[in-house]
Amino acid sequence: MVTGKKTVLFLTAAMFAITMDAQELGDNKVVVSGSIQSDILIPQDDKKIGTEETNDWGLTNTYADVSLTSDHVDAGVRLEYLEHPLPGFENDFKGWGVANTYFKVHFKDWNFTLGNFYEQFGSGFILRTYEERSLGVDNSLMGGRLVATPLPGVTVKALSGKQRRYWDEYGGSWVSGADVEFNLDQWFKGMSEAGTYFTIGASWVNKYEKSEDIMADITHKLNLPKSVNAFDVRANLQKGPFNVLAEYAWKTQDPSFDNGYIYRNGQVVMLSTSYSKNGFSLLLQAKRSDNMSFRSRRSMSGTSAFINHMPAFTMDQTYALAALYPYATQPDGEWAYQAELGYNFKRNTVLGGKYGTNIKINYSHVQGIDRNIKYDESRPNPSFGTEGYGSAFWKWGGLYYQDLNVQLEKKLTRDFKLNLMYMNQFYNKTVVEGEGGMIHSDIYIVEGKYRINRKLTLRGELQYLNTDDDEGDWIYGLLELSFLPNWMFTLSDMYNSGLTDIHYYQGYVTFSTGSHRLQLGYGRTRAGYNCSGGICRYVPAQKGVTMSYNYNF
Repeated sequence: MVTGKKTVLFLTAAMFAITMDAQELGDNKVVVSGSIQSDILIPQDDKKIGTEETNDWGLTNTYADVSLTSDHVDAGVRLEYLEHPLPGFENDFKGWGVANTYFKVHFKDWNFTLGNFYEQFGSGFILRTYEERSLGVDNSLMGGRLVATPLPGVTVKALSGKQRRYWDEYGGSWVSGADVEFNLDQWFKGMSEAGTYFTIGASWVNKYEKSEDIMADITHKLNLPKSVNAFDVRANLQKGPFNVLAEYAWKTQDPSFDNGYIYRNGQVVMLSTSYSKNGFSLLLQAKRSDNMSFRSRRSMSGTSAFINHMPAFTMDQTYALAALYPYATQPDGEWAYQAELGYNFKRNTVLGGKYGTNIKINYSHVQGIDRNIKYDESRPNPSFGTEGYGSAFWKWGGLYYQDLNVQLEKKLTRDFKLNLMYMNQFYNKTVVEGEGGMIHSDIYIVEGKYRINRKLTLRGELQYLNTDDDEGDWIYGLLELSFLPNWMFTLSDMYNSGLTDIHYYQGYVTFSTGSHRLQLGYGRTRAGYNCSGGICRYVPAQKGVTMSYNYNF
């Protein structure tokens, strides 16, 4: 069980006691809510796809949350059972116990949280704590947070705590910070009357971490800073259908495993604009980041211990082959651009037809930043203790990723809807995964959905990925039959026709009723990366029986 469990369990008991006292002393109505999520794999060996050996007959990631809310007092606790975790999660992920607890007091103009909490300042460039179970990420802070609105249009936040990293006892560093936002439209009546909304904000985050013995060579130890500070300023303007966001963040010297223990400041700048009106939408974004890896433990790697988050400027793909080569944001630095154009052709027009037509074009392009190396590569640890490199702001490095995808959604009849997609992709596997070179692919997708009657719907997908690189071509097919309101049956197969001739077949039966959802399945899963928002986790090849249960109350 988690280290320090007596402290955590004492806090949990105290929260419930205080919450029940609040119920008894006042007229507050206490509402209990929660959820259970359990994903189970009964693994089977399959040498053909290269499954990993395990001595466990069953693997599971199981979570149970309970929350109590009232007019002025909230409390919650989460129990996790990860003693035999699903494949692909880091070794430290293994464990079980009370993972998160919190107690919150809230009134009209302020609230205070004690225990575990999640927070984000601005776009997350210097602080974003969140949970993403599919990636094994839960970097909540254990401590205290105050949020107040001292004046109309002004929001102030202050926090301090230690970051959770799996089942360690919130070791590493102290993370403290403050954030303030001003909604100027609430101060100037004319702005809101004209439909203009303007927000400015500023943030500060400090990481205080004890020094480690990191050796530059056999006789010299690095002098590591105990305090690292990061700052963020931003402005957001919205006028009718038009929105523009500008944000800049910088970080003081933070030698770490990620950057090769160099003494270089970090920075990121972003500009994002969007327009949406009468079925037309346009998004334009640009971001340059440099040395912005920011962890509560400088010696960590992988998906854990991040204090901040660099959002990906690539489209999150839901189709299997479009997501085969997902891009992971490179925290050491990149130039990233994204443009998206959407238009809805109205009904009963030449291009819209009887039911209308929707088209979307998305373009993503990511380059490395230019680096002028400033260290002697003949040294055992060439970057240790140096400035690392210089970098001209506007100059690019090599290509990391690019994709152009076009999607067409068309309802052909009252009961049949067709989706078409084409994607042209360049994926630098060496940059993202360590080796493999540049992979260029063309992906074609057809999806059809036919409503047979009011309760019965059939959906199908046919996908083809064409490439001369990596493992060559892939073909994917899926059939899904839904019986409203309870049942769904799914069959799919992803076949590598280019190199291995391996079929990754899967079959699922899903039953839903009320707040319960149960899914049973069997099949193979290809080794690869599971990504969300530019953060990725490697998932080894799997085969076996799967079960997933979700319940909300």
